[in-house]
Amino acid sequence: MWVRLSMGAGWYPNPIDLAAMKKRDVHAHCAPRPRRSGYLPVVAGSRRIVLFTAQEPSGDAHAAPVIARLRAHYPDIEPVAWGGPKMEAAGATMLGRTADDGVMGLAGISKVAEVKRLHDEIVAWARRNPVAVHMPVDSPSANYPLCARLKPMGTRVVNLVAPQLWAWAPWRIRKVRRLSDALLCLLPFEEEWFRTRGVVAKFVGHPVLSEPIEQSRVQSAAASLPRGAPRIVILPGSRSAEVRKNARLLVEVFEGIRAQHPNACAVTVASSEANAERFRQVIGRDIVGHTLVVSNPATAVLEGAIRWADVALACSGTVSLDCTRQARAVIGVYRTTWIEATLARLVVWAPNLLLPNILAGKRIVPEFVPYAGSAQPIIAAARQILEDAAIRCQMEAELSRIHAQFFGRDPAIISAEVAAVAARGESVTNELLDEVVRTNYN
Repeated sequence: MWVRLSMGAGWYPNPIDLAAMKKRDVHAHCAPRPRRSGYLPVVAGSRRIVLFTAQEPSGDAHAAPVIARLRAHYPDIEPVAWGGPKMEAAGATMLGRTADDGVMGLAGISKVAEVKRLHDEIVAWARRNPVAVHMPVDSPSANYPLCARLKPMGTRVVNLVAPQLWAWAPWRIRKVRRLSDALLCLLPFEEEWFRTRGVVAKFVGHPVLSEPIEQSRVQSAAASLPRGAPRIVILPGSRSAEVRKNARLLVEVFEGIRAQHPNACAVTVASSEANAERFRQVIGRDIVGHTLVVSNPATAVLEGAIRWADVALACSGTVSLDCTRQARAVIGVYRTTWIEATLARLVVWAPNLLLPNILAGKRIVPEFVPYAGSAQPIIAAARQILEDAAIRCQMEAELSRIHAQFFGRDPAIISAEVAAVAARGESVTNELLDEVVRTNYN
């Protein structure tokens, strides 16, 4: 959640053959054809195209419910995406896989040339398939250069996830005013922050915090996990780089806790089978009292592990909101080098970098983001939570208050309606956004 140069990884493996695509222009007004390797479908001309671009797994998750809503309720809209598996499952016409992984931090600079090539491919496709609305999903360093190229082609830009300028780059507001027709904000305070700076913006809710909890499934998943006390859930991140950087440190913290609490047990929830294997490779040994599981939305593995735990050790990011949703004590960690940590402190303006603390406007849970130190301070913070019930209860009460701000607001409903309005060519104003929310929730 600190300074992001989210350039993405895991791009669609088959390069687009632009010469071959020219030969297929004759199909420009035909119905979409099945996708083949290296083939980009031409979208039927009777539907307005809403283009989603996501470079990270979190962006894939944010966009998927909006795409599903568009498919179900707006037959005149064709959602098209460069993104990930959740966007595809939601019904997007997929043109490339760009969100299976992501790069966080300074290492992302190496992706600039790759992103430029991807943008060339998207723009070439958009010239043959006029895009009514572009909905870039987070990753402003990767998405805004694409917005700058699509905007002169008549495309309207509605950001699904507002760029976090308030944290690290307030001077870039001029670019946002120039390129974005509207921002759909996931955090409550962002609406006023952007509006007072001349940007059309609306708080729409957060897909994690706004989603109801299926109590029976979560409780069933929690009951299947190992017995022991205290119980620690390790959440090493969804990006491969996060797992590689943080796995060893998080395990050291657990083993430090177990040194004082011999009956302690831990469950690590990997975001995918690939990240589970990366975790095993990084650790390279058996861990006493530890179980590794893979997240599966169908069986609520992540939610069950959070419910089961006394405290979560979370690689900073959206997963800290999964803990907030259940008012579970959490410690945020993001391992970096000393150089990266120093540079981040020089660039980042926000006093807190973990999402629960940002939403609270104060430090309510421990955060070690970015962090280049040893495991000992994190062990001490975890032990304080585990050994002092009053501290843990206070933390859980603060997290419950944060969660309450999101009740009754489904970001997919609002975002899909705004996309449809923009696709019809209507003016998107703050007044219109306010009316969309009133219409859907009053």
